[in-house]
Amino acid sequence: MKLLQAFQDRVDRFLWKHPNFGIRNLMLYIVIGNAAIYLLSLMDRSSTLAYYLVFSADRLLKGEIWRLVTFIFVPRAGSILGLVIMLYFEYFIGRLLEQAWGKGKFTVYYLLGMAVLIIYSVIVRLITGRDIYTDATYLNLSMFFVFATLWPENRVLLFFIIPIKVTWLAYAEAILYLYMMISGHTLLPLIGILNYFLFCGDELYARVRPLFRRLFGRGAEYRRASRQAQRDARTLPYTYKCAVCGRTDADHPELEFRYCSRCVGYHCFCEDHINSHIHFTS
Repeated sequence: MKLLQAFQDRVDRFLWKHPNFGIRNLMLYIVIGNAAIYLLSLMDRSSTLAYYLVFSADRLLKGEIWRLVTFIFVPRAGSILGLVIMLYFEYFIGRLLEQAWGKGKFTVYYLLGMAVLIIYSVIVRLITGRDIYTDATYLNLSMFFVFATLWPENRVLLFFIIPIKVTWLAYAEAILYLYMMISGHTLLPLIGILNYFLFCGDELYARVRPLFRRLFGRGAEYRRASRQAQRDARTLPYTYKCAVCGRTDADHPELEFRYCSRCVGYHCFCEDHINSHIHFTS
């Protein structure tokens, strides 16, 4: 948490020194760009336009530097209705975050998310030789996690009918991300939301910490009670106690105990040591 706080302090100091930094209505421009590319793609059945706009580390290393920016304007394939709903939701959340954070912090958030995706794709290309074609889908969806963290009690209409807290939708989306990473053997969904953890990780930790304490704290209390019960059982009054291992008929009623006639004095032994102990001579 200290590292996250130090990072956020650096961002705040940078924005304090550069009050004019940032792009006002950044999400509006991105949404308009997505809509324009989608309409142009309707006339491009071969998907050539999208191919030349998505990010590709291999093509970037060959000089196609425009991909550093254009990949954020490539929409997900789908129906027009689905695109309209998605773009409206992205614009709505982006506008809220810009109002809450300011244009500078929101711009830093988005640019950092772009940089993380680019660096990850380049590293994978250099290490494994595998080229990853990516757009800004996961980056845009990461804003929803921020929205759910800052305003957890807000409700949205699921299927335009069912009101549901955004917190529960965020949980469902997190499970979906985990499934995609496991089934697809890729870290891209996690990389796409890494900037969310950088900006909201401390607040997320503060929210989930009490839950983990309730879940695992009860287990710890049970284990402490169990150990105490075992200690109490060992201190119960007993009749026989093995002179070798210290077990008694109180905590081990299944054992048989005998006195040894060859030992000097009265010494009791359990069935495991009655024939294998060293005899007492004094």
